[in-house]
Amino acid sequence: MKKVFLALFLSLISVTLLFSQEVGNATYYSKRMHGKRTSNGDKYHNDSLTCAHKSYPFGTLLLVRNPKNNKEVVVKVTDRGPFGRKLIIDLSYQAAKEIDILAHGVAPVEVSIFDPIHVPYKARTDIEPNWDMELAFPLKPNPTPKDVNSQAN
Repeated sequence: MKKVFLALFLSLISVTLLFSQEVGNATYYSKRMHGKRTSNGDKYHNDSLTCAHKSYPFGTLLLVRNPKNNKEVVVKVTDRGPFGRKLIIDLSYQAAKEIDILAHGVAPVEVSIFDPIHVPYKARTDIEPNWDMELAFPLKPNPTPKDVNSQAN
């Protein structure tokens, strides 16, 4: 009974984490950070779409949404932070510009893991192509006698 309860509990936690979404405040790097190293060793560039997060592993793609205007940006975790109170993410200058939080300095955002594999529909596999053999072209045309003679010389 304990094993069943443990399995149910772990599956519930994994599903919760899969669909989890953080809500909190975001800030952005100042232009003075340009060219300096981040925690993973890369150089920061103002025009890159990167961020700092406290717990996600380096290289994780995050979807950041501004709930006030519904603008979204996908950023890559390259740094640790923010270390201020009630802040959940530090965005690069360009990422903050794309979701329009530059004028605010600190703005509420929603952060979730970006899933690049999204299939809006499933193609039907039971449909056979209908070929009209009179209109089909051969893959390699048959050589003419003239071509055969020129290859022999």
